[in-house]
Amino acid sequence: MRALIAAATGLALAFALVLAITAMGAPTGKTSPEPLLTTVPAHP
Repeated sequence: MRALIAAATGLALAFALVLAITAMGAPTGKTSPEPLLTTVPAHP
């Protein structure tokens, strides 16, 4: 019975954490104007 209570408590805490992070919203930011390098330079 203790294991069931512990599992339910952990699940409730995890759910509360997800809700708290969701409530804060997405972080404000912008994308970099620099393109990412996707090719490997040629070796000498």
